[in-house]
Amino acid sequence: MEVYELIKIEILSERCKGCEFCISVCKKDVLEIGEHANAKGYRYVAVKRQENCIGCLMCANMCPDAAIEIYK
Repeated sequence: MEVYELIKIEILSERCKGCEFCISVCKKDVLEIGEHANAKGYRYVAVKRQENCIGCLMCANMCPDAAIEIYK
C-alpha cells in the first residue's frame, strides 16, 4: 500500500498579478489563469489539478509577488 503526501497549494489572490510565470514552469499542469479578478483588477492564477502537484516548489520560487504557498 502506497502512502501519498497530501500537498496543498494556496494562491494568495490579492498578491497575484496574473503574470503566468508559475504556469509556465509547472511541468504537471497544476495551475491555470483564473476567471475571477482581484481587487486590483488582475485575473489571478487558480489551481486546476491539485492532484497532479508533486510539491517541487517551482511555481512558488518563480512567483515575483510571493503569491503561492505550498504545504505538505
